[in-house]
Amino acid sequence: MSTRVVRDLLKGKDQQLFTVAPDTTVQAALEIMAANRVSSLPVMIGSELVGIFSERDYIRRAVPKRIAPWDVLVKDLMTEKVICVTSDNTVRECMELMSSNKFRHLPVIDAKKLVGMLSISDILKALRPARIDFPSF
Repeated sequence: MSTRVVRDLLKGKDQQLFTVAPDTTVQAALEIMAANRVSSLPVMIGSELVGIFSERDYIRRAVPKRIAPWDVLVKDLMTEKVICVTSDNTVRECMELMSSNKFRHLPVIDAKKLVGMLSISDILKALRPARIDFPSF
């Protein structure tokens, strides 16, 4: 079996990427996430990735301070130092990055362009061994 790479995973995924600008309100970002059933959004200025905003960012940084989502901007809560991979990284490398750094979303950048997002679920599905069905007796 050949080693699976990110490119293989992206081929099987819905390629629609939802992004936000840093000056977007957290309320608007959360509405985009809820409407599209995603739990993180790349934060972009033009074609440049400047951060990532996740449900966890809001819950951990704003909720304890009782900051309402309509009173804060994405740039105030986003994670700025984003670890990214390319289409050539292996699925196992992605898993190691995600587990050692304790995050659940991984942007994929090729030639300085955001080409996809991987979630921990995508990685776990890709690493799951082929299911073997045994005959029942």
